[in-house]
Amino acid sequence: MPFDVSPPRDCQACPRLAQFRAKNRAEHPDWRNEPVESWGRSDARLLIVGLAPGLRGANRTGRPFTGDFAGDLLYETLLAYGFAKGVYRARPDDGLDLVDCAIVNAVRCVPPQNKPTPQEIATCRPYLVEAIVALKALEAIVALGRIAHESVLRAQGIGLSALPFAHGAAHPLPSGAVLFDSYHCSRYNTNTGVLTQKMFADVFAAARGHLTRKARPAG
Repeated sequence: MPFDVSPPRDCQACPRLAQFRAKNRAEHPDWRNEPVESWGRSDARLLIVGLAPGLRGANRTGRPFTGDFAGDLLYETLLAYGFAKGVYRARPDDGLDLVDCAIVNAVRCVPPQNKPTPQEIATCRPYLVEAIVALKALEAIVALGRIAHESVLRAQGIGLSALPFAHGAAHPLPSGAVLFDSYHCSRYNTNTGVLTQKMFADVFAAARGHLTRKARPAG
């Protein structure tokens, strides 16, 4: 179940995305083809923010990062660092559970060529705001890519120049949480060497270390 408010199934706020969703429903009636809900518990301390659902990933399966290469790398890493338990089998009924972790996309509907427009990102931003507000115990955010990073900053009313995106960076936020930056775990980034498995793992190791330190009693 989502921990925040999600767009309606037939959301028309972004005409281009609504048209693309309708096209996919006609061509693939067995796919989910609707805005993808957040995933996780409202008491999670870690939030992962992605860009948007993949056409054959979350748009097809209905669960964030499920069914495409980005999900393979993400869930492998979450399992390795204790942010998930079970076995990831690239489908929403695989029994995988998140642990102290939640996942949401900056844009809830699949965009053509995986590229939402600035207006579409802005239109969907209230749902990201709602997701962040819903996580009362939030202590860390991992932003997957520059757009996710900038969406988090805008959702928190922070100027983009104040905290520039940089892979591996850790930005303390006024809320008390820390924003960790990573290149997006897309097949393109990994195939071109922009992002290696170790680079990606290091980001989650840093997030795990931060949460572990926060959990220690004072003194």
